[in-house]
Amino acid sequence: MKALLMYRDRDFSLGRPLPWNAQELTKDLDLDIVLDSMAGGDDFLEGVARKAILCGADDIGTILYRQEALKDCLNNSSTVQELYRLALNAIESTKKQTWGIVGHYPSSMLYSATDLLESLVGILRQLRSTVAAHANQFQSEAFNRLFTMIANELNEGYLGKMQDHLAISKFKNGVLISAQLGECNESTSFVLRKPLDQKRNWIERLFRKGPPSYSFRLHERDEAGARIVSEMRHRAIGRVAVALAESGDHVLSFFRTLRTELAFYVACINLCRRLAAKGEPICFPRPVPAEESRHLHFDGLYDVSLSLRMANRVVANTIDADGSNLIVITGANQGGKSSFLRSIGLAQLMMQCGMFVGAEEFEGEVCSALLTHYKREEDATMQSGKFDEELSRMNQIVEKVRPNATILFNESFAATNEREGSEIARQIVSALLEKRVRILYVTHLYGFAKGFFDTSRPDTLFLRAERQPDGSRTFQLHTGEPLDTSYGEDLYREVFEQAKEVTLSRSDTTLPTYSGSQISDTEGVQA
Repeated sequence: MKALLMYRDRDFSLGRPLPWNAQELTKDLDLDIVLDSMAGGDDFLEGVARKAILCGADDIGTILYRQEALKDCLNNSSTVQELYRLALNAIESTKKQTWGIVGHYPSSMLYSATDLLESLVGILRQLRSTVAAHANQFQSEAFNRLFTMIANELNEGYLGKMQDHLAISKFKNGVLISAQLGECNESTSFVLRKPLDQKRNWIERLFRKGPPSYSFRLHERDEAGARIVSEMRHRAIGRVAVALAESGDHVLSFFRTLRTELAFYVACINLCRRLAAKGEPICFPRPVPAEESRHLHFDGLYDVSLSLRMANRVVANTIDADGSNLIVITGANQGGKSSFLRSIGLAQLMMQCGMFVGAEEFEGEVCSALLTHYKREEDATMQSGKFDEELSRMNQIVEKVRPNATILFNESFAATNEREGSEIARQIVSALLEKRVRILYVTHLYGFAKGFFDTSRPDTLFLRAERQPDGSRTFQLHTGEPLDTSYGEDLYREVFEQAKEVTLSRSDTTLPTYSGSQISDTEGVQA
């Protein structure tokens, strides 16, 4: 029995290692905020969601397979959550067992396995009943195959027979064993026999013949005899105990897999509810294969992590970047560039794991890997300077990158002077483009951006964060030529024109005060 809700041909494994850059992706894209909303305080849901998102599928068939299953889950959320609860109850039932303590004793193993299977039979009946009541409401291949398997393999005849065997396995009337005598009259060839039919009326029991063999009774104080008989019983029921224990493990394995794969969809339901409560749109993206001509266009794409942090809805963007290998993003400070970059990164991860994305419409190609190279704040534990640290991380990316990967750069190489940073960025980006790597680059390096603009490459798109004449930001991006300013003077006026008048005297000193957050994101500004 296999759930097969995440893949057509195999189970989803929590043991699969995360990508080498999982920590960087999580930090740069604020993925923890999304995962917290998906988990709703449940560590298991959080772990499954993290593994599914960061280890996304790289084939369109699997992505569409999960999308169809998720549509079913969103349309039948109460049924999916009931299935998840049943799987969880089955796993919780193992806590009542004592496998580890008494596993060496066949009698104890038999008792534990029988007790476990009896409780699992009850849950299997509930599972079959739930499926029978709601199967016609599901349309996806994944759930239809699962429900068909449950209906065929867990029919009432099978479950009834299973319960009868479990009743016999308790051996309430003793154990019927046959054996042979070997050398030196040693007992060999122990075989557990089917119990005698006890369903006779009182007349048959009264006039039935005695046993066709000799019998004896142990004295109540014969400890040695009792020990020998107990050993004979263990040898006879050992194979049955092992078989029942393996059956219990098999059923439990199915419920563990079912719980794991349903956990992904339950987490998606949680996130969908959070976004719907804010009135944020979602859509199921259209994945396309990586080809010579790039595919990326969307309508109403927003930063999901930012939306989850804010009380109000966030500003969305509509961009057509089809055919673009390089997207250079420039413009005013605090104009929404980093949020825009993060929205694309999150949408790519969510699309490739089979989820919906935060947009009204989204179409993009499946990339071989998603990587990020963001600027880092000064760290006292660094063994070298910020620029050396940037180059070290870039070296790791170059060693791991593959064709058709996507790299998100955010203020990279701004730790050095503008001329040197522009030249380094130009050489690195040019080399990556030759290796069929798609690049989105947020930068204040005017020399870098202007240099690519002047080359008039047909596969390059230039976006600019919008700034109104009065200095206000719309947080939207539009196509536009890079400018030689990031309007740092706007931030200066915002901070210092609101400061109080400085009054200095021998008895009273008043200095302007301001918050450090008011002047964030100014590194690399060219006024």
